[in-house]
Amino acid sequence: MPHPRMYDDDDPYLARLRPLALGFPAATEVETFGRPTFRARKMFAIYGGGTKGPAGTRRQYEHGLIVVPDGEEELAALQEDPRAFVPAYYGPFGWVGIDLAAAAPEEVDWQEVAELLDGSYRQVAGPRLVRRLDEDGGPAGRGGA
Repeated sequence: MPHPRMYDDDDPYLARLRPLALGFPAATEVETFGRPTFRARKMFAIYGGGTKGPAGTRRQYEHGLIVVPDGEEELAALQEDPRAFVPAYYGPFGWVGIDLAAAAPEEVDWQEVAELLDGSYRQVAGPRLVRRLDEDGGPAGRGGA
């Protein structure tokens, strides 16, 4: 039985996120468990998610971006960010979520989002793709938005 789709293609946050995520070398979008995931060999970003725990404490982030932080410093900074959340299933493996809906789509710092995607991509893409990214500059190097 397929998982129900948990997003809309006309979502204004996803509309801004999608070209950034797909701007990395060999990046593709795959719907997994009803959510858009972005991959380059392996998954480097997930759109939407929530926290784990008892039903009364769980929270959904329909406009959340889940990434693998690039090192301990970035992880520590993200954990201090009021927009951050520990995503269900991925949190124990070092992934962090950021609630993009903490601001209106036009007020989101899309350069910051591009940098988060860049760091996450570098964690999973492999040396050949990272070299291509360094040569190209990628979305973070092109100013994010």
